[in-house]
Amino acid sequence: MFQAILIEKDEQGYRATQQAIDDSLLPAGDVTVRVAASTLNYKDGLAITGQSPVVRIFPLVPGIDLAGTVESSTHPAWQPGDQVILNGWGVGETHSGGLAERARLKGDWLVPLPAAFTPEQAMAIGTAGYTAMLCVLALERHGVTPDKGEIVVTGAAGGVGSVAVALLARLGYTVVAVTGRASEAPYLKELGASEVLDRSAFNVPGKPLAKERWAGAVDTVGSHTLANVCASTRYGGVVTACGLAGGFDLPATVMPFILRGVTLAGVDSVMAPRTLRLQAWERLARDLDPVKLGLMTRTIGLDEVIPMARQLLDGQVRGRVVVKIAKAA
Repeated sequence: MFQAILIEKDEQGYRATQQAIDDSLLPAGDVTVRVAASTLNYKDGLAITGQSPVVRIFPLVPGIDLAGTVESSTHPAWQPGDQVILNGWGVGETHSGGLAERARLKGDWLVPLPAAFTPEQAMAIGTAGYTAMLCVLALERHGVTPDKGEIVVTGAAGGVGSVAVALLARLGYTVVAVTGRASEAPYLKELGASEVLDRSAFNVPGKPLAKERWAGAVDTVGSHTLANVCASTRYGGVVTACGLAGGFDLPATVMPFILRGVTLAGVDSVMAPRTLRLQAWERLARDLDPVKLGLMTRTIGLDEVIPMARQLLDGQVRGRVVVKIAKAA
């Protein structure tokens, strides 16, 4: 038996509880991992609270991220004792995930834990930080270099936004952070933001074209915020879109794209190919300041996950939440 957060749905309703479960509840897979740490992401919050239909099968262990040690494997790439990371691939949605002391997974989904990180540090990065790095890579692929101008990061006090600010600043970009929490301005400047703007200027309907300002953007919000960012992006600029915290609609026009040559680059972390994942983690190990990572991280136990999920969705959580998992019995 081992401890896990379990989501169930039956005649008694939808619920998430912490309980002891056994291996019979683990899904099929060729690698079993003893989980050292997981994390709490926005998607995990939706799954645990049932606020959005993230979970597709029941019962299911949530947790789209995990880091741990291989216990057993029939996959040729992994041996007992290997330290690994898992991000995405539908884990925590259609396949039981990381908010448990043990997980069974497909070996093809795993990547090695970089030597630069402990399991807890890797989970401080998690899907949020890995997604932020994918956004940075997309900006670089499209030729957005630090000399091109300011980069705006929306939802900057959240997980993706915090890591994006820290990464971009470390790489020499001038970063402007957008947040709805004015009290987080000192935190965002400590991460490297040169300026902090209030989201009220972004989350309402704006002009089809606004004054040109941004050379690039990392948008985690969607809806009017993304539309306004596109409208104020400079000629030839690039906007990376990776989130929908403000809505999944895009009330925009084509004008920024056909009159200013703006590129809207979608960034997906869930099904990204292995080569891109390895590149992202290699760059995170090189380019993310561990001191800044510590500034944006808090650590909780498995027994704190369920109440923390609601706080996360209510916008009360800064940066990243690491879930330290006890050893399996």
